[in-house]
Amino acid sequence: MSKFPKFTLVLLTAASISGTALAGTFDLGRVATPDEIAAWDIDVRPDGQGLPDGQGSVSKGEEIFSEKCASCHGDFAEGVDRWPELSGGQGSLAGEDPKKTIGSYWPYLSTVFDYINRSMPFGDAQSLEADEVYAITAFLLHMNDVVDADFVLSKDNFSSIRLPNEGNFIDDPRPDTPSVSQVEPCMKNCKTDVKITKRALVLDVTPDEEKNPSAAID
Repeated sequence: MSKFPKFTLVLLTAASISGTALAGTFDLGRVATPDEIAAWDIDVRPDGQGLPDGQGSVSKGEEIFSEKCASCHGDFAEGVDRWPELSGGQGSLAGEDPKKTIGSYWPYLSTVFDYINRSMPFGDAQSLEADEVYAITAFLLHMNDVVDADFVLSKDNFSSIRLPNEGNFIDDPRPDTPSVSQVEPCMKNCKTDVKITKRALVLDVTPDEEKNPSAAID
C-alpha cells in the first residue's frame, strides 16, 4: 500500500504531465481586450510614467474641488469632521499630533494624481477627466504652498514638482539584512524590565503607574 494519500498521488501525477500539455487551454474565460487592459493600466509612477495627456490650472482646480471634493475635505483641503486633511501640517510630524498631509508627509506628487484619478470622488470613482485630475492636483499643490496661484500643471512639467517631505523617505535596506525567518526569535527573558514609551492620545486609555490597574473604568 502506498504511504502517500490519494490526493498526493493525484498531484504527483499532474506534475508529471509534459510542459506541452500544461501550456494548452483550459476553456476558462477569454483573452482580455486591449480596451479592458487599458482601463486597468492607469497607474502613475513618480517619474511621470503613465500620465495621460492633459493640463489643469489652480483656479480651475479650485472650482472642481469646491463642487466635488470640499464636502469631505473642506474648501481649503483642511478636512471636514473625520475626513482626511490634505493640506497644512508642515512641521508637525515630530510633534504629539502629527498631520500627514500632502504638504507635510507625502513623498511624491504621482501618489496624489494616481489616487484622485483612481479612487475619487468618493462614490463616483474614475468619473473625472484627465484635465480635471490635473486641475485638482494643481489646486492641492497650491493649498500646500508648493506652487503659486497662477500655476498650470501638465504632463510636461509634472516630474519637475517636488513635495516638501520627499527627502525624508529613504530606500528600504531590508533586502540586505536578515529576514525574520533567518533570526532566532527570543521566547523568554527577552527584556529585563518593561517601560511605557508611548501613550494613547485623546482616548486616554493608557493606565497611569500610580493608579490601581484593577480599578473600574468610569
